[in-house]
Amino acid sequence: MALFGHRGARGLAPENTLAGFAVARSCGVTGVEFDVGVTADGVAVVHHDPRLNADVARDREGAYVGTEAPLLRDLTYARLAAYDVGRLRAGSDYAARYPEQAVHDGATIPTLAAALAVLDGLDLLIEVKSSPERKDDTASPRVMASIVIEALRAVGAVERAVLFAFDWLVLREASIIEPRLRRCCLTEPDTVNRGGLWLDGADLDAFDGKLAQAVAATGAVAWAPFHATLQAAEVIEAQALGLLVMPWTVNTTEAFDRMIRFGVDGIISDRPDLARLALEQGGMGVAPPGFVAGISRLVPEIGASGGVEQKLP
Repeated sequence: MALFGHRGARGLAPENTLAGFAVARSCGVTGVEFDVGVTADGVAVVHHDPRLNADVARDREGAYVGTEAPLLRDLTYARLAAYDVGRLRAGSDYAARYPEQAVHDGATIPTLAAALAVLDGLDLLIEVKSSPERKDDTASPRVMASIVIEALRAVGAVERAVLFAFDWLVLREASIIEPRLRRCCLTEPDTVNRGGLWLDGADLDAFDGKLAQAVAATGAVAWAPFHATLQAAEVIEAQALGLLVMPWTVNTTEAFDRMIRFGVDGIISDRPDLARLALEQGGMGVAPPGFVAGISRLVPEIGASGGVEQKLP
């Protein structure tokens, strides 16, 4: 089974940092999942939120930025790089959720180029962070996809990357710009319930309410659902359609066991150390890097009419 560290290894080290990526690599992962935004001067950076995170980012004086933190798109990279993101804010819910996250004072928000350099040899799950509900908070899906693809092309990393997005419009734009880049549809209950916005206009009723069929119709090679709502029958259906199933934030013994029992193709975990141990105890190995490049199966594309075509990813 493929194993990916979520935001690096968020349960062990500051999220989306070079230090966190090093920790994930030390856990023997297949690859790393991380998030990308774009600054005011068009630099792709590794950060989860459209704004600086109030539980993570500190200014030069050591003060956390607060809830009115600036948007990434309003800051140049030079200004963004001045913030320290190596220590969780004491007393925050975030700190309570990840008590074993080590402190790395001085860690900064890296560029995508810097992340690709330190992740050389690992598989890459890259989530583009745009929201159809808050379009002005980020650059457009097309601009963001284009900047990410340019960075991947520059280092020859297109074949070992998968582009992720909750906003499926990002994936459609990416397919036009770089057809070789594999794509994965992210879902969670909130985005599915507002599918007209988040699922690039997909009408689930046209697919008899079956989310896996809607994913397959996009030409994506994979589906990344929230693990807690995923059902065994959905895994079977998705895999029958030629999709890989890679649930996210699989962090506990119960969740590991459930996903192994379901037979998913990969898991994305904040605790890749515990995930690897669970896989080994379950008699499974961890897929080595190169897993993504090996995704070459034909993906059935399901139309609203119910017709099925075989389409290369």
